[in-house]
Amino acid sequence: MQVISTRLPDVRVLTPRRFGDARGFFCETWSRRRLEDAGIVHDFVQDNESLSRDSGTLRGLHYQAPPFAQTKLVRVVAGAVLDVAVDVRRGSPDYGRWVSVELSAENGQQLLIPRGFLHGFLTCAPNTHVIYKVDSYYNAESDGGVLWNDPDLGIDWGQPAGVLLSDKDRVAPRFADWRSPFRFGDE
Repeated sequence: MQVISTRLPDVRVLTPRRFGDARGFFCETWSRRRLEDAGIVHDFVQDNESLSRDSGTLRGLHYQAPPFAQTKLVRVVAGAVLDVAVDVRRGSPDYGRWVSVELSAENGQQLLIPRGFLHGFLTCAPNTHVIYKVDSYYNAESDGGVLWNDPDLGIDWGQPAGVLLSDKDRVAPRFADWRSPFRFGDE
């Protein structure tokens, strides 16, 4: 498995090796041993899946507050997304900075997003299936979000207006009006 750091060093792109032939391919999408060999140790406890029927569907920017904060390992099994992570750990030298990576069924890349980061994605193809592992169980009271197109964050989603949003994401607080529950070094 190839592991590459992004411009936010704690966010990493993982690319499993694919073994292909005339039938298609085989790959290990997750291996505790291979990740531990790369210095990545997480005890994933839950798998989540979403289907977005329309291209231009935006989900995010979401988080789970401590003590239910979640590390995510995100991959796409059909379609494609622009996946975004924002460092919101108070005291981090990268606080408020974001990174985006295109994840697709074709490229097989995965994004590892640690605790203390906002997460969201924009679908780039219809009928996009996203699957992700998390290392803490979902807790409704700890669920939160920040406005996806907040000008203070300045995320380049590469998409003009007209994204499809949930009601929750449409009314999420502005970054300037939100207090992060995460502190750098507490991960």
